Amino acid sequence: MTTLILTRRDVAHLLTMPETLSAVEGAFSAYASGTALMPPKAYLTLDNGDFRAMPAAVPGAAGMKWINVHLGNSSIGLPSIMGIIIYSDPNTGYPLAIMDGTEITAYRTGAAAAIASRQLAKRDARVLGLIGAGHQADTQIKAHLEYFQFDEIRVFDRSPESAGRLVERFPELPLTVTSLENVCGADIICTLTPSRTPFLKYRWLKPGAHINAIGADASGKQELEFEVLLNARVVVDDVYQATHAGELNMSIAAGTFNESRIYATLGELTAGLKTGRTEDETITVFDSTGLAIQDIACARYIYYKAGQQGAGQAFDLIGV
Repeated sequence: MTTLILTRRDVAHLLTMPETLSAVEGAFSAYASGTALMPPKAYLTLDNGDFRAMPAAVPGAAGMKWINVHLGNSSIGLPSIMGIIIYSDPNTGYPLAIMDGTEITAYRTGAAAAIASRQLAKRDARVLGLIGAGHQADTQIKAHLEYFQFDEIRVFDRSPESAGRLVERFPELPLTVTSLENVCGADIICTLTPSRTPFLKYRWLKPGAHINAIGADASGKQELEFEVLLNARVVVDDVYQATHAGELNMSIAAGTFNESRIYATLGELTAGLKTGRTEDETITVFDSTGLAIQDIACARYIYYKAGQQGAGQAFDLIGV
């Protein structure tokens, strides 16, 4: 037996958004039905950043993602977020593949938000808002365009240069760089920042707005002011992660929100166990912390596509 090594370029060539959406939605439904397993993330916090160990099993696959967040990397020409996935045979434990997880992370995060938007946003949503114009903004756009047609995509970033580069990457789309307040008036808003100071204000939201809160993925991070959560139907990817390290963590610590106010997990919506949007005027929030089941579900289809296409290099790592 051999272990397949897949580089970032290999994975990027094999990834497609439609396949990612299918894999991620299936993983959420399996998690809600109890056929996928995932212990909480383990964090290793160091002076300049942190690492997260994320093991999981979905039907027919198991593995772990080892990912870092080092925000100062841009000054030395490295991505702020990098990851690798060890993909294993669940029956024997043999490492079938070691693959770059950086692109998978970006794609599956965009996919989760778009799936949440399809469940929770108004059906006639025509304006998408992006707060943060980094690489994650690209996959948010790509994923949402699989389900929605937008008349306008509003973009805000503290760096006008970053916002301008995002517009240049999608010249065929109606992207407009605008103010933070104007972005918050969109039908669907995706917050994509590492902020520890809340910036999205409840008074800026239109009735029926849907928010994908993506950036808060560790204790102390917060993008939405407390009033937003108090006046919204809140859905999470995972209750434990959302309450300890997601957008909810600061509201819970302040006593303005508690776990009983969570309406559902996204898996409960995709599995049909609960209903998403029921009233046009309701504000909805999806708290996305990022689940290892998403990564392993994507790694599963990447591994099989690589085998079909002869991608990557195979090595006898174990020597048996």
